[in-house]
Amino acid sequence: MTFEQIMTDLKNKIYKPIYFLMGEETYYIDKITDFIEENVLMPSERAFNQTVVYGRDTDALAIDNISRRYPMMASHQVVVVKEAQNLKDIEKLVYYASNPLKSTILVINFKYKTLDKRKKIYKEIQDHGLIFESKKLYDNQVPDWISGYLKNKGYSIEPVASLLLTDYLGTNLSKVSNELDKLIISLPKGSKITALHIEENIGISKEFNNFELQNALVKKDVVKANQIINYFEKNQKENPIILTISSLYFFFRKLLVFHFLTDKNPRSIAASLQINPYFVKDYQLAAKRFNAKKTVAVISYLREYDMKSKGYNNASASPGDLLKELIFKIIH
Repeated sequence: MTFEQIMTDLKNKIYKPIYFLMGEETYYIDKITDFIEENVLMPSERAFNQTVVYGRDTDALAIDNISRRYPMMASHQVVVVKEAQNLKDIEKLVYYASNPLKSTILVINFKYKTLDKRKKIYKEIQDHGLIFESKKLYDNQVPDWISGYLKNKGYSIEPVASLLLTDYLGTNLSKVSNELDKLIISLPKGSKITALHIEENIGISKEFNNFELQNALVKKDVVKANQIINYFEKNQKENPIILTISSLYFFFRKLLVFHFLTDKNPRSIAASLQINPYFVKDYQLAAKRFNAKKTVAVISYLREYDMKSKGYNNASASPGDLLKELIFKIIH
C-alpha cells in the first residue's frame, strides 16, 4: 500500500493489527505513527491503552506480552515500538505476528533499513498486518514533492524556487517539510512562493546559488560565474564545494543524455531527463554551448575535482581555489 492509501484507511478507521514501517525515509514513518498515536484513541483512553517502547530498551518477549493485553474501556490498545531497528531479537516477534490480537494496533518503526523478505517474520506480518517501505526520494523527485506538499496546504511554488530548496536542503523530507512549514507561516493562503521568499525566509541567496552558477556556465558568463564562486568562497559553510560539484554533475550528466536523445520534443525531453518542463530550455541552450565531447570533458573535470576536494591528489589547494580552477576549465 502507498502512504496515501494507508492514511485514507486510518482516517476511515480501517485498522490493521500490525503496521511494520521500514526504510530510509523517516518522514512517512513518522507521519503514519503520529497519526495513529494522536487519533486512534481518545485522550482519556490513552493512559491505559497506549504504550510506547524503544527497541534499545526492550525485547520481543516484552512487546509480545504488551500486545496481548486487552484494551480497558476502549475499542483498541495502541503499542508503538520506536527505533525497532535496535531490537536484537526482532525475529522472535514472528510468534505474535502469526496470530495478532485484533484489538491491538502494533506499530513497529524500523528506520534506516529494511526487514529481510526471506525471513518468516516478514511473511507473517505481510499475511496478518501491513508492511510499508518508505524509500528515499531521488534528487529529481523532490521538487515535485515540494510542489505537491504545498498544494495540499493551499500554496504554490515557482519551479526555480522549488529547485533552490532541493539544492539547499537535500532529500531529507522531514527537514524539507519543516522549512516549508516555517516559510508558509508568514505568507497568506494561496500565495505563490518565489525565489525572493526563499531568500528572505530561509536564507538562500537568489543570486548566489548552485542553480545560478549553472545558468552562468550555460551562458558562459564569466563575470557572473566568478561573482558566484567568490561568494561561495566567503560563505563555504553554507555553500560547500561538494554540494556544488554534485549539483553540476547531475546537470551535465543529464545534458549528456540530452545530446543522444532521438526525440527532441520538449515533452519527450522532460520525460527522458526526468525534469520539470520549465527547465527544458536550459538544456536546449546548454547543448548549443557544450557539445557532447565538451560535456564528457566537463563530467571528467567534475569527477577529478570531487576527488581533489576530498584530499586526493591535492596537497594544499583550498576549496575556493579548487572551485575557481574547475569553473575556469568548464567555461574554457
